[in-house]
Amino acid sequence: MKKRYAVCGVSNRAIGMFIGPMLNTFSAHCEVVGLLDIDPRRHEVCKTKYPQLASVAEYGPDDFDRMVAETKPDAIIVTGRDDTHATYIIKALEKDLDVLTEKPMATTGADCRRIMDAEAKSKGKVTVTFNYRYAPIHTKIKEMVLEGKLGRITSIDLNWYIDTYHGSSYFKRWNRVREVSGGLSIHKSSHHFDLVNWWIGQKPVEAFAFGALNYYGPEGELNPKKESGRFCGTCEVKQDCTYYTRWSTRSKDVQIKDDHLGTVKEEQGKQAYSTYRPDACIYDEEINIEDTYSCTVRYDQGALLSYSVNFSLPYEGYRLAINGTKGRLETMEYHAPARTPFPTDVQTIDYFPLFGSKETIHVVHREGGHGGGDPVLLEDLFLGPDPARPYTILSGSEDGAYSIGTGEAVWRSVKEKRAVRIDEVLSGNLK
Repeated sequence: MKKRYAVCGVSNRAIGMFIGPMLNTFSAHCEVVGLLDIDPRRHEVCKTKYPQLASVAEYGPDDFDRMVAETKPDAIIVTGRDDTHATYIIKALEKDLDVLTEKPMATTGADCRRIMDAEAKSKGKVTVTFNYRYAPIHTKIKEMVLEGKLGRITSIDLNWYIDTYHGSSYFKRWNRVREVSGGLSIHKSSHHFDLVNWWIGQKPVEAFAFGALNYYGPEGELNPKKESGRFCGTCEVKQDCTYYTRWSTRSKDVQIKDDHLGTVKEEQGKQAYSTYRPDACIYDEEINIEDTYSCTVRYDQGALLSYSVNFSLPYEGYRLAINGTKGRLETMEYHAPARTPFPTDVQTIDYFPLFGSKETIHVVHREGGHGGGDPVLLEDLFLGPDPARPYTILSGSEDGAYSIGTGEAVWRSVKEKRAVRIDEVLSGNLK
């Protein structure tokens, strides 16, 4: 029997990551029975792309109870704006429904606690779709740790780089407002914190951080004009904006891709998405989040993480080193070689035993988004976890909570200039 899914948040991510594969690859196992979104135009866009959904019922943001009563789903997929996640996850759990949610599971530690408390009383289960875990390089790192090649993990160095195209996109969109995204230490860095938590098999205890808004906002050094309320599409000084001219020309306006809400151009008398446009000025005074972080995280079994992320760099990728009592591994990844203005090597892992010679490990790479991780994640979601895999990889609510709790501890540490414990964040007992 097919499992019935209703989708809360008909975003680009919902359409591309879940709805399309459910209809094209997993149609023998899945059925989409309901679509819920604040903007009816998104329903229209989704059904235009997938005409087989023409008869699927549509609902507004306050119609969750009616949707469940009328469509009788087995599970809810949550893929709307980040600040809507907790509401629909909890509503679903209260009706004993399973939930698949994109990251971040919520935008605050307090909402994570509400979700875990609701799940404890429910027959439903929360799965957080951390697709970074599934990239072949990342699963190989997990296997090396489990094999004991590094011994007891003592420290991790992770430096993440977001290029000027990708980094500036967060400041054009809703992500730039902390109240709806949690800030980038949650919206983006929760991916990174989850990877480290999963790789080393330890729980974060405490974080201390520094952070700043260095590139964007009204005080950005490359701001061509201090004036809020501008949009790239109509801006009179866009040719003086380096972030704009790096990717666009006078005759070609490159639209930043928005994986979540997106936009469509007005055509044939139809209006673009009515509530949103993703080309707001990156120097707007509305921006209230940071674009640079550096932090240290302490774990319950003694490991120490040194982490940094920067959202305005010449190339995209990360550098990772994991140290243990038996050895060290190192790797570097370029996420967007097509945009990187120089040749990049295929990613490998260098393994250094504590007493021995270096070994370079090549990994078989796969097609698909997020470094080849998306297709395998979708198989686990819609076919069940791979029984041949000897370790757990799908994430639950606790995984989601620890990644968000770390991210919130980071920005609170920046704000309050003190070390912040993760249990403070997740319990709501903040000083």
